[in-house]
Amino acid sequence: MGTAVDDADAAEFHAFFEAHYAELARLAHMLTGEADAADDLAADAFLALWHRWDRVRAAEHPLAYARGVVTNMARTRIRSAVRERRRITLFWSHRGERTDGPDIPAVVDVQGALRQLPFRKRACVVLRHSFDLSERDTAQALGISVGTVKSQTSKAMAELGRILGTEETPVRIRAAVATGRTGGRN
Repeated sequence: MGTAVDDADAAEFHAFFEAHYAELARLAHMLTGEADAADDLAADAFLALWHRWDRVRAAEHPLAYARGVVTNMARTRIRSAVRERRRITLFWSHRGERTDGPDIPAVVDVQGALRQLPFRKRACVVLRHSFDLSERDTAQALGISVGTVKSQTSKAMAELGRILGTEETPVRIRAAVATGRTGGRN
């Protein structure tokens, strides 16, 4: 039987979950590019948040803390996938079967271009332009300085411009990333 404090904690956590699960799942989707894994990643993040609920609740900005947990878990997932791809590539390279690389389509999808960015740059663009976070809130979610957010976002937008090969890249990217707000809702 739980105590009144345990029940109050559970109720408070449940309210936090209800209010923020969809947003954190969208964040996971935008960071990893994997729609199927986004719900699992968000659920794993909430499990971690529950285990540290006393710290989360005591944080100055609990949602920023939660975004940081999702961001770190997404980074870990991406690193794991990269290591796995390298192992597969290494395995197949020893078999003598080589390819010159994938065909490059005439128009690169913005989400595909985002996946080509290093994680921190991608996270800055997604949080700033898809979630409309301020530079300060983005810095807090990622555990970096506001100056780093500014420089990483600027560099990311320039890099996306090169990847997409278009002059109106900032407008296109902001519009395409912003559509991710509604496209990934549960």
